[in-house]
Amino acid sequence: MTKRTIGRWVCTVCGYVHEGVSPPEFCPICGAPRDLFKPLDTEQEIEIAAKPDHWRCLNCEYVQGGDGPPKICPVCGAPAERFEPHVAANAVRSGRGEAFQVVIVGGGIAGVAAAQAVRETSAAARIRLLSREKKPPYYRLNLTRYLAGEVEPADLPLRPQEWYGEKAIEMELGVTVTRIEPASRRVVVGKAATLAYDRLILAVGSHPFLPPLPGMALDNVTSLRFREDADFILDRIGRGGPCVIVGGGILGLETAGALARRGADVTLLEGYPWLLPRQLNEHAGLLLERLVKSLGIDLEKSVEVREVLGRSRVGALRLGSNRELPADLVVFATGVRPNTHTARTAGLEVNRGVVVSNLMATSHPDIWAAGDVTEHRGVVYGTWGPAQFQGAIAGRNAAGERTEFSGVPRSNMLKVLGIDLFSMGRFAREDASDRMVEGLKEQNYFHFLFQDNHLVGFILLGDTRLSAQAKGVVEEGRDCSPLLRANPTLDDVLGYLEEEAG
Repeated sequence: MTKRTIGRWVCTVCGYVHEGVSPPEFCPICGAPRDLFKPLDTEQEIEIAAKPDHWRCLNCEYVQGGDGPPKICPVCGAPAERFEPHVAANAVRSGRGEAFQVVIVGGGIAGVAAAQAVRETSAAARIRLLSREKKPPYYRLNLTRYLAGEVEPADLPLRPQEWYGEKAIEMELGVTVTRIEPASRRVVVGKAATLAYDRLILAVGSHPFLPPLPGMALDNVTSLRFREDADFILDRIGRGGPCVIVGGGILGLETAGALARRGADVTLLEGYPWLLPRQLNEHAGLLLERLVKSLGIDLEKSVEVREVLGRSRVGALRLGSNRELPADLVVFATGVRPNTHTARTAGLEVNRGVVVSNLMATSHPDIWAAGDVTEHRGVVYGTWGPAQFQGAIAGRNAAGERTEFSGVPRSNMLKVLGIDLFSMGRFAREDASDRMVEGLKEQNYFHFLFQDNHLVGFILLGDTRLSAQAKGVVEEGRDCSPLLRANPTLDDVLGYLEEEAG
């Protein structure tokens, strides 16, 4: 009998960990083919190709079948070059007869992904999905496109209403869970009503961070997190008057761009010397600035907001220079914080987020967590893709399987502004051995950072056609030493990625 080593294999797209002699034919979480798995804790190497029959949008994770990607993503509007290969998973994987009740708290992408995974794993489970919002789960990524007038309200829902019935998922809207009682396996809904569970999945997301400034309670001061926020903003800009967006991150840029497209008088304030300091280096940030200004957005950098001025409603912002900036509407896009309150009061381990293991398990054996509320290996992702992957893994584990999440590389893409931008990894040298290749080509900016013969970060600004290829090189930890030996120019690196695309 020939002995075979059982290894562990990690999906480089979603972080799923598989145990076996070889990787699975496709990832059960995200559908990636087996050639997008790499060894984890083992030296075994394999080379297996798979022909993609589905394509996933790098921006919003939408998946479409066919021999090639769609020309334009029907969800977020991304062009064909922003899709990567994806092999679709099958539906129900087991017909387990064990009856148990899974309560999922949260109607975002993590909660819906968890509900779907529970059903695909167990045909007998009773699934109850609780959402505090009054409208069915929707694409939160599309709120800025909704602001811009690119999509209609009917385009927002994650799933058709009948899908929940077909999957036997009991969805309850407008429900707030105020307390978790792990000892009795119950959640308290509202002031007094209780709901029993056998397994609980927390997918309660995050809330906007609003700085503790004087005047924050004035009318027409808001954030953009929920559908009702978008409707409020649309109503206010229809009345005219200057609008100020505080925060030059991705959400602030998208919001400013959306309102500028509506014809609003928009000023964007950023406290850092350049835009998107977490996603871009200074060079790219300054190039992006020119593009933002070309859209008719007034931009002020290195700005400190000290006070919101007005009587009953906002009239201006007081800045660090003691200057007053007129504003009839102020939208704060200053980050989010995990909704950890109910987890803390329930005695779960919480740091910045609810601490979870690779199984998405919390410190209590009957409770899992997924999405923006979680902290995995010290990382709070706060983005759509990881929330979806974590939800699927939490759902499978709550239904009785053992599926691990190892973490995923972070990447960022802008939409709405008409500006193509994709960035991933880190951009600054840590020591003299790091290699950086950057430059402009036909008014497009490219930046690549290599460490120990591996690509560890890149920025594509203006031309993102090679984003899927560069992302794959980073995620797979591909050895780039043949490229780097020749002291490559920018054209050499781009040519290497084009070969990967071919």
